[in-house]
Amino acid sequence: MYRAWTEPELLAQWWGPNGFTNTFHTFDLRPGGLWEYTMHGPNGADYPYRSVFHEIGPECIVLRHETRPHFILTATFEDVDGGTEITFRQTFETEEEYTQLKPICEGANEQNLDRLGLLMKRLSE
Repeated sequence: MYRAWTEPELLAQWWGPNGFTNTFHTFDLRPGGLWEYTMHGPNGADYPYRSVFHEIGPECIVLRHETRPHFILTATFEDVDGGTEITFRQTFETEEEYTQLKPICEGANEQNLDRLGLLMKRLSE
């Protein structure tokens, strides 16, 4: 699981909602390191993003999404019954942004994590 979050060639395969692909430009996996990438939407639109890693470790990855909307993403990993439980939390700057983006993020994040699950299944076969 940790490899899927920290190896760019694996991360690019599942990051984003269904139908999206990624091009990673910078992936400096260390506290203070940049992650710059473009998500390519199924409609042909490109979405450039920039994040800065704050914490990197086998139990937790924390980054700040510096492209609007700004948020802190915290992913924690816990061994549970021979597998890994992920907690995926986004903390937005304002309650207004949270309220506005919650319906979009919930569905997109579910798709994102479903894609991660499919990748994990392929890697285990």
